[in-house]
Amino acid sequence: MDEFNFDTLAVRAGSLRTEFNEHSEALFLTSSFCFASAAEAAKSFANSTEGNYTYSRFANPSVDMFQRRLAALEGGEVCVATASGMSAIMAAVMGVLQAGDHLVSSRSIFGSTINMFSTLFSRFGIQTTFVDLTDHQAWQNAVRPETKMFFLETPSNPLTEIADLKKIGDIAKAANALLVVDNCLCTPALQQPLKLGADLVVHSATKYLDGQGRVLGGAIVGSKALMQEKIFPFVRNAGPTLSAFNAWVLLKGMETLTVRLERQSKNALTLAQWLLTQPVVDQVFYPGLPSHPQYELAQRQQRAGGALLSFEVKGATPEAKRANAWRLIDETRLCSITGNLGDTRTTITHPATTTHSRISPQARAAAGITEGLIRLAVGLEHSDDLQQDLARGLGK
Repeated sequence: MDEFNFDTLAVRAGSLRTEFNEHSEALFLTSSFCFASAAEAAKSFANSTEGNYTYSRFANPSVDMFQRRLAALEGGEVCVATASGMSAIMAAVMGVLQAGDHLVSSRSIFGSTINMFSTLFSRFGIQTTFVDLTDHQAWQNAVRPETKMFFLETPSNPLTEIADLKKIGDIAKAANALLVVDNCLCTPALQQPLKLGADLVVHSATKYLDGQGRVLGGAIVGSKALMQEKIFPFVRNAGPTLSAFNAWVLLKGMETLTVRLERQSKNALTLAQWLLTQPVVDQVFYPGLPSHPQYELAQRQQRAGGALLSFEVKGATPEAKRANAWRLIDETRLCSITGNLGDTRTTITHPATTTHSRISPQARAAAGITEGLIRLAVGLEHSDDLQQDLARGLGK
């Protein structure tokens, strides 16, 4: 389907039809698949190619459709789906690296990812160095002979920092290391990292690919050789499997991916511009604002600013900032107070005590997660209603 545009691929790519010629994608809720003979079963188990179904832990038609569609949208050759975004990151790292290898990561990443890199992987002999996302010299200085992977989010969560994928990709290639990009916040609707220098793209499909906060899912996209030789064997043997039902739900979510993110990005920009005018707001972080440090880079790399923004409220002390942030959040009536994002419904949270609460205070400070910081994942509600909802808290 290479000749079709992105919006068409989001609706049509990857679809498989059974003998019943159904219009909507079929849902295959089965743990295993049957064979006409013992010889056919043996042949099938010996051949692990795509489209050969033996057991749903590693091959299922509904999951295949999701994988094919996301690969087409990202411009990659192969996608391997997983049970969650965190299991996608785990599969990307464990599938490629081994004991003694070194990983360089941005420190501006999701709190659970920081914990995975700094504690879990270190138990298996994989060491991580954290650097500032936008400091290219820091990436270069962190390289060791045993460095095999670079990892980053762009935009970062929650400060929306933007990585120059070409520059960091060049550093990674010179070091003979793979560049892995978490594309959760933009999705391929707004950004395609593989075309900008990445080797692997990971997703929490739970977020914008679903778009309605219904199911968990994850995915890794990359070249056929890398995915089949490194990533798929890990997922097949370790079993962080995406369920067929969740894959089917994600397929339906992806059909509206472009229209949702266009509208959500528009809403986010409107709210970011308005927040800049509020006297109790100290700073607003959104790539679509000219005041953003990487605004020009975002304009080149992304099709829009995205649906996530964050802002810092004022306060004389860290304790006062937290109190003010909590007061604002508690005064909202429309926004959902939850740590999830990517929903059609706007969500609001205090990162220092939720999404990044399990990392050390020093790691939070290094990542710029202050007590006054509030994250807003903007949904599809009318921007006037969202503005009024936030104004209630800002007034307090």
